[in-house]
Amino acid sequence: MNKYSKYIYDHIEVYNAIDTKKILLIEKVLISKIKKKNTIFTCGNGGAASIANHFLCDFNKGLKTHSKNTLKPKVISLSSNIEIITAISNDVNYNKIFSYQLENYFKKNDLLVTFSCSGNSKNIIDVIKYAKKKGIFTISFTGFASKFISTLTDINLNLNCKNYGICEDIFQSLMHMISQKIIKK
Repeated sequence: MNKYSKYIYDHIEVYNAIDTKKILLIEKVLISKIKKKNTIFTCGNGGAASIANHFLCDFNKGLKTHSKNTLKPKVISLSSNIEIITAISNDVNYNKIFSYQLENYFKKNDLLVTFSCSGNSKNIIDVIKYAKKKGIFTISFTGFASKFISTLTDINLNLNCKNYGICEDIFQSLMHMISQKIIKK
């Protein structure tokens, strides 16, 4: 098997192992939060940051447009503003780049969605802990996380995959699946 075939094969194996009941549960939570006009916050580092930003696009624009304005999600990506991220990192602490922002915007019963291949990033752990203290529901998408993050969040979908590229590919496709499923409802 060549390297490209192996990459494709590994994707298929990870997809086949995904707990689809968790995806349905995540979808229900998202629909509920959108209908209740709660804010959905999202974040990640590196490639996962781009997924958090794309999540914002697919929901704020895509869902609103395709639902003919019947669903108007309020999504804020805590990964999207490099100016605030570098200011917090420089003046406060890099581990606080997400929680420091969340502190300005949240209301109880909002939702935090995190993306992290390892599930061990200190800034991700910090924002989840902050969210839990403030009554914010938490969902984490992880690639090869320890049990620690799954006990921290309300819902954890862990892919059991150590390949960052495959994890990020699947995180993105899960966001597309969920947003398109919500659109069809």
